[in-house]
Amino acid sequence: MMNSTRIVRDSLGELQIPANAYFGAQTARAVDNFPISGLRLPHAFIRAQGIVKWAAAKAHEQLGVMDPRKAQAICAAAEEVIAGKLNEWFVVDIYQAGAGTSQNMNANEVIASRAAEWLGGALGDTTLVHPNDDVNMSQSTNDTIHVAMNIAGMELLAHQLDPALARLEQALSAKGAEFRNVVKAGRTHLQDAVPMRLGDEFSAYAENIRRHRKWLEAAASNLLSIGFGGNAVGTGINTPPGFSQTAVEFVAAYTGLAFRPADNPFTFNQNPDEVVWVSGTLRNLALALQRIANDLRLLSSGPRTGLAEIELPAVQPGSSIMPGKVNPVMAEMLNMVAYQVIGCDTTVAQAGGGGQLELNVMMPIMAANFLHEIQILTNAVNVFTDKCVNGIRADEQRCKAYAEHTLSLATALNTEVGYDTASKVVKHALAQNIGLKEAGIQLGIPPEALEHALDVFRLSETVPRFRNGGANAGAGHGYGVPHPQRNSASLQGQGLPPLPHDERAD
Repeated sequence: MMNSTRIVRDSLGELQIPANAYFGAQTARAVDNFPISGLRLPHAFIRAQGIVKWAAAKAHEQLGVMDPRKAQAICAAAEEVIAGKLNEWFVVDIYQAGAGTSQNMNANEVIASRAAEWLGGALGDTTLVHPNDDVNMSQSTNDTIHVAMNIAGMELLAHQLDPALARLEQALSAKGAEFRNVVKAGRTHLQDAVPMRLGDEFSAYAENIRRHRKWLEAAASNLLSIGFGGNAVGTGINTPPGFSQTAVEFVAAYTGLAFRPADNPFTFNQNPDEVVWVSGTLRNLALALQRIANDLRLLSSGPRTGLAEIELPAVQPGSSIMPGKVNPVMAEMLNMVAYQVIGCDTTVAQAGGGGQLELNVMMPIMAANFLHEIQILTNAVNVFTDKCVNGIRADEQRCKAYAEHTLSLATALNTEVGYDTASKVVKHALAQNIGLKEAGIQLGIPPEALEHALDVFRLSETVPRFRNGGANAGAGHGYGVPHPQRNSASLQGQGLPPLPHDERAD
């Protein structure tokens, strides 16, 4: 029957749960205790928990401290968790018991139940595989939740966000090349400035994305140091000799990422500072994306009463009352994502400073916000690239007209007639509402001198070295470098499954 239940037990007593549930008593208590938001940690984190439990069981089997059949059953169940097949049974709210004890036990109970089935037993038969004694063997919430957060973050950065940023960098660089000869008026303080090329504006955007990719890669490298096996406080209590090193090697082998044991497991348990650091770098990236979005909104403003130097692709009607209106919706979306990332980073930073003594207990909310940052940035950047940047068009005539009309063009007269005379030309042009060339002629400057000095194409030319932007656009960085152990004989055939799409990140 659909409403059938079964009895489960923990140290606090008995309770009823759905008969088909893979979780157990401690997860059920957490669901009852924390009906806070209805939000769950994303699949990327659950996947990382599966990798942690898989690596622990493999290490126990290799070290000879767990029956091979039991270890293999745990590994098989963990691989189903990694693949997302058991996601529906990870039911604990992100606002939960400190450190993530409920989340860890949710994983332990689900994997134990499924492993018991792999061994031919009934779902939830803890005599075959026990969630604490077997699945959580040599582990604590205090090290594994932190380890899972690092694994999840590193996988998302390497396999999702960095490729998305590489595509955006490439698209912006391509626009820089396409608009290389489009002359326009520069603007500083939102006021007219000297002429420049639209291509240079876009090549600057591309270069800034490249810089942020490099900075993010450098920050993310700190996630590779994990205190797996430090256990409750960092001493490694109840772990067999060699467990930490072996378990970390299995994590590295499974993910293809160069995870290594933390230099000091006590520091690792006390301080999730590497997550705070990467989150801050994501915040800086969000600010850079926000700036690009704002520029595109300004440059495309109009179509008749704004700058209208560029045209963004029309992807949907812009108004429910004004017919024919089209808005820069993709840039607006990117702005909103940037604001959310900044908010997530504030939470991560505050939580990162919330530890006491041997542990930071704020890790569930850190993990939720940290991974949310990465996921929404990835999705937003991909959509922004595909539905906005790739389709941008320039209005060359309007750009050139602005360039020739800007009074800051008089800067070029400094070397011809001097600053004071050039100032008189500007004031005369303003007073008479005429162009600089006409004003200069009226003030007695030779026409040929004005023609040469005010050639906007010549004036907007830059030093050649700035024109090679894009040669390395989208070039690969250091993420995802295979670990040396990856192809060893003992690990042959153990590949990296793709990250399933997480609909909650849409």
